Amino acid sequence: MNQERMYKIIESSHISEKATILTQKNNQYVFRVVQDATKIEIKTAVEFLFNTKVKSVRVVNVRLKQKTFKGTTGYRKAWKKAYVSLESNQKLNMVGA
Repeated sequence: MNQERMYKIIESSHISEKATILTQKNNQYVFRVVQDATKIEIKTAVEFLFNTKVKSVRVVNVRLKQKTFKGTTGYRKAWKKAYVSLESNQKLNMVGA
């Protein structure tokens, strides 16, 4: 996999209450990734970008949602979320990233 692809795989970190709890207790981080990314590509990209060792990757496809605003129906896009578990002695510096 080339470096350009690795920079494009991770779109952003996903910040939520659940993600914060996972980071503190289980050393897991949550990222928003491109739709066609695989677990192996996500693992390689995180190890390359943050210089860490990844233990495992779980992937969730977040389905689209129907929303109504002033009688008009629309849809939010579907997206993919990755839960990345790091080795026990590893940390990510999200401020510098």
